[in-house]
Amino acid sequence: MNLLTKLTLLFLFSLTISAVYGATTPPDTTTRFIDKTASVYFLEEGKVLYEEGKIKAALVKFREAGLKDPDSWKAAYWIGQCHYYLNNYGYALKYAHKSMELGGDKVSDEIYYRIATANHRLGNLDSAIVNYQKTLAIVTKLRAKVLNVEQCIKECEFAKAAMEGEAKYTRTQLQGDINSGYDDYSIIPLSDGKTAYFTSRRSNTTGGGMNPDDQTFFEDVYMAKWNSTTNQWGAITNNLGKLNSNGFDALNYVSPDTLYGVMTLNSTETESKKTTKGSDICEIKRNTKGTWNTPSIIKNKTINTTYFEGAATLTADGNTMYFVTDRKGEKSSTDIYVVEKNGKSWGTAKPLPMTINTVGRETTPFISPDGRYLFFSSDGHLGMGGLDIYVVENKGGEWGTPINLGNGINTVNNDTHFIYSEALKKAYVSGFELIGDKASIDIYEIDMTNFVMPK
Repeated sequence: MNLLTKLTLLFLFSLTISAVYGATTPPDTTTRFIDKTASVYFLEEGKVLYEEGKIKAALVKFREAGLKDPDSWKAAYWIGQCHYYLNNYGYALKYAHKSMELGGDKVSDEIYYRIATANHRLGNLDSAIVNYQKTLAIVTKLRAKVLNVEQCIKECEFAKAAMEGEAKYTRTQLQGDINSGYDDYSIIPLSDGKTAYFTSRRSNTTGGGMNPDDQTFFEDVYMAKWNSTTNQWGAITNNLGKLNSNGFDALNYVSPDTLYGVMTLNSTETESKKTTKGSDICEIKRNTKGTWNTPSIIKNKTINTTYFEGAATLTADGNTMYFVTDRKGEKSSTDIYVVEKNGKSWGTAKPLPMTINTVGRETTPFISPDGRYLFFSSDGHLGMGGLDIYVVENKGGEWGTPINLGNGINTVNNDTHFIYSEALKKAYVSGFELIGDKASIDIYEIDMTNFVMPK
């Protein structure tokens, strides 16, 4: 029985009751009853979609629930939840407060946690700490541990301390058409500084397809050219021959001679006859015409599995590769693995030690050309909030202790895809641009003229 049929039966039932008992209630009571009932159904449909990870579709249902019953604290609560996971932190905070105004003591015990996290992402650190502490006072110890509340308080305190002094570095949003309003990230500048590749989820993606889970366009690889006249990036194109497919395509590494590269390919959500097993790491080569050949999946069972593999980075000699996988996700989310070349073939991939990997997320590694320094993002080490960027030194085959790169490079939001060019004296990072109540991922440049590797 669909929703419309159920509501019709409820409407007829209410009319029957009114006729039998001669009810003298106001004429809009029946309509109000049906609207409240419809709101409940929309809420339940939204929750199912939310649990499936279809946040945008869930948000539509929760909005419909709110329209049917403007006094529903549950609708406001779930609208706020959706906005948080869509990175619309201002809206998340607004609707969290609205749900409290409407529901009072009825609201979920975790409402203070959502208020805290939204404030954390917005940089309102004192408010975040207060609400994290309220969360600790209300929820069970087990739930507080699952939500990692105490760690979040430490992050806020770490961020406050980091932001007290003047930042050594300043992030500048790349000018031109690289940043689009969609999610743009993972820039790979070539050695001349005049050409760059990057990944984007904008609307002109090859095939025009959208990921059914997050209802966002598939990734494509794009190329940009530096315009010396306007001092901006332009001539953006994803018409790169065989580099892009109808699925997820992300370029991760280009060799110094620009003849070889490594990328991540995932076609599992497409209607292609031949699909990948998951997100797989592929090698690409330039042909004699100067264009890229079709990506070739690395046939090594310790590199590519049925799980997620991607975000590869290589040393300048091409003999050592680091990449990310979630093959042990039930224990440690995503980890960084390393694999060496044996002649022309790759050897056995192994995880980095747990001094680098944690039970949290480690992702988007970048290895310096000489293999000495590994930069990576993590939310498992103490940072300012979300994913922070760290650097760790390889000392004669043994890894040191990861060091947070600090304020100016890191923020209270997710900071990923860090890449450092000593030749250009620049670094690039992908992070959130907060515009009003919403956010999108953009690419930033950092002047590293006075950069010294932290000890």
